Amino acid sequence: MPQATELARKQLGMGSLVHDGGVAFRLWAPHAEQVFVIGGFNGWNPDSLAMEREENGVWYLDVGQAKCGDEYRFRIISGGKEFSRIDPYARQVTSSVGNGVVHDPHFDWQGDAFSLPPLNEIAIYELHVGSFRVPQAGVAGTFRTAETQLNYLKNLGVNAIEIMPTGEFAGDFSWGYNPAHIFAVETAYGGPEALKSFVRAAHRLGIGVLLDVVYNHFGPSDLNLWQFDGWQENGKGGIYFYNDWRAVTPWGETRPDYGRGEVRQFIRDNALMWLEEYHLDGLRYDMTLYMRQVRGDDDPGADLPEGWGLAQWINAEIREKLPNRIVIAEDLRNNEAITESPGLGGAGFHTQWDARFVHPVRAAVITPNLIFEGRYAYGYG
Repeated sequence: MPQATELARKQLGMGSLVHDGGVAFRLWAPHAEQVFVIGGFNGWNPDSLAMEREENGVWYLDVGQAKCGDEYRFRIISGGKEFSRIDPYARQVTSSVGNGVVHDPHFDWQGDAFSLPPLNEIAIYELHVGSFRVPQAGVAGTFRTAETQLNYLKNLGVNAIEIMPTGEFAGDFSWGYNPAHIFAVETAYGGPEALKSFVRAAHRLGIGVLLDVVYNHFGPSDLNLWQFDGWQENGKGGIYFYNDWRAVTPWGETRPDYGRGEVRQFIRDNALMWLEEYHLDGLRYDMTLYMRQVRGDDDPGADLPEGWGLAQWINAEIREKLPNRIVIAEDLRNNEAITESPGLGGAGFHTQWDARFVHPVRAAVITPNLIFEGRYAYGYG
């Protein structure tokens, strides 16, 4: 076996790995009978690049002719059916329903070594890339357009930006809480290079960058993971999801199966990717209440202990490996265990949104505007 292939096997997690001799691919599809890599590197030939079965439902192939920038997909044959799938670990896609792109992991960070100030000194500005700075009407804002306003944010006294989710979602306009591909940076915002450039520029100005991540559900639209390799139970989502009553969330029946090792690894790898590959300074987990409970109603019969355990695992690893990063929970139940250390049975978040603060402050901020609008509407202004 060529040395490059041996090196790729040792270094490869999941998805695509660029190395000197080409690109290696690895995919989890435990119910597949055959899997093929297809892409621009083989003229989209459906049969020429058959993957090898490894252990635990994982498939592998090293492709010498593949290179950065190539588009690709996986062709899966299972149960007499054929499926064309985007790589779940793809760092870049052409769109939410398009193709994966072999992403070049190399980026010139120019010595970036930023660290956040202490927790009690952080002033966070929550930023939605698509609407923060739009280039023209009907066109989504991008990381490039947002980058032009960093000095404005600095002058406001902001020293950290919390970006609303940037995982690839359906269409070009969304708040981002409907992730179709959690590893890929939204194409309409400029993709992975643009995010890295934004983070680098923010750090130069002394501004940290945090990211909202959504692990309580995926999709539900343009959901490539749905019945990924053909297997499912009860008409539900297949290998990446619960296939019973635990699948139900307020956003669709697409809760990840926190008890399945490969799915836990998938989410853990995503969290670490943002912090390590993108130099992000922290993560804010969307609505953790629905990671630890099915209905979010404090019914102990609907607890998800494996979801709690997943948060403990990821947060403990971040605390150990990346002690200068922070993790924030949006739980909104004022549960002190959320910020207890994993060693004491807590979820390990550094801090959480306070329901006794956010809602009263929001009400106070919008009330004057509502009064003004009411006076104007009734001719009192």
